[in-house]
Amino acid sequence: MILEPIPRPILRLREFCKDIGGIYIANSIVAVLFSFTGPVAIIISVGVAGGLSEVEIASWIFAGCVTGGVLTLWYSVAFRQPLSFAWTIPGTVLLGSALDHLSFAEVIGAYWVTGVLIGVIGLSGGVRKALEFTPMPVVLAMVAGIFLQFGLDVVLAFEQDALLAGAMTIAYVVVLLIPGLRDHVPPVIATLIAGLIVVLLTGSFQMEEEGLSWFAWPVLFFPQFSQQSLFELVVPLAITVLVAQNGQGFAVLMNAGHKPPVNSLTAACGIGSLANAVFGSVSACVTGPANAVLVSGGERRRQYIAGIFFGAFSVIFGIFAFAVTWIILKLPTAFVAVLAGLALLPVLQKSFVSAFSGKFQTSSLVTLLITVSDITIWNIGAPFWGLVVGLSIAVSVERDDFKEFRTRMSTGRNWICDAACWVSE
Repeated sequence: MILEPIPRPILRLREFCKDIGGIYIANSIVAVLFSFTGPVAIIISVGVAGGLSEVEIASWIFAGCVTGGVLTLWYSVAFRQPLSFAWTIPGTVLLGSALDHLSFAEVIGAYWVTGVLIGVIGLSGGVRKALEFTPMPVVLAMVAGIFLQFGLDVVLAFEQDALLAGAMTIAYVVVLLIPGLRDHVPPVIATLIAGLIVVLLTGSFQMEEEGLSWFAWPVLFFPQFSQQSLFELVVPLAITVLVAQNGQGFAVLMNAGHKPPVNSLTAACGIGSLANAVFGSVSACVTGPANAVLVSGGERRRQYIAGIFFGAFSVIFGIFAFAVTWIILKLPTAFVAVLAGLALLPVLQKSFVSAFSGKFQTSSLVTLLITVSDITIWNIGAPFWGLVVGLSIAVSVERDDFKEFRTRMSTGRNWICDAACWVSE
């Protein structure tokens, strides 16, 4: 079968309740804060600059959160893995320049075509075949390059607010230092509590309402198909979803020991993108950073709990998009930077180890450097170009490693495990 079957037996309510734990709920909260602060601010900025109304921007946020949340809930329950969906951030940034000369209806038309293209690729099994030709160290080097900035943001946060960053970091370290404490108090929980205490004591969070609205209501948008919008947006949007975004998510999940149903997830991104387009939101994707937070702690078999709570919180966020966005944007930037950065440290460390501890070291290094450079060519971001150049070097310069890798993939019965684990041998 091209689409991966749902494992049996199906998750039961009693089993779900038994697997619930504080660390999984905490990781889901951190993932939500991380996923919906900067990205929401980007949507607001792009929307305002593109002349969209407040209601249209709210519909965009509503659709992205609710669609992603529903997909996350379904796939996390069905496959018992933390499979989180959101909207493509590079795709959102791409629209900043497109709305200067394209109408929003033309952009919606490009969303529709992109959704169909992604869905067809998923249903054809093309993504799985592509991953079988992609050495995991190179992909993880791309992931490390993307997540490196989040680790650096923890350090830079001390320049913005030394007291807040210091208190949160000390809380994180204390939990790690005290024997046995980590088993009862997840480091991220301690970091979150310490940060909230400092924010409240220092008055960094201001509660003026400023005409606050609570609910976001969806608005129907009708597409307009133009040659210019299709040529300018469809291919870059599809690439950012399939490579820059889904590639991160798959690599993070594989590196954590999960076996994501890549064809089914890709097809779901196509369906989610079409649903988003109806209400004016950018294409859906499997989110890398959120999945990285969700797999950063706890037992691997129970991490699906974090995915379920992330999906539920995403739907709630979408419904209360106005109010929740207002609250999150009132938090100091250092708070979110430190919280997300510390939560991602274990994943960042594993990505570096997996990328540089075995074969494909040259191609992995080049991939990392290009990804960190943050260059943009033809409206396509650095992660894609890092992966392209890295794979080119793997095929040409590291021919022996690549030949061995292809032999292993062609004979391995479980190609996902081989792709994720072969580098450590």
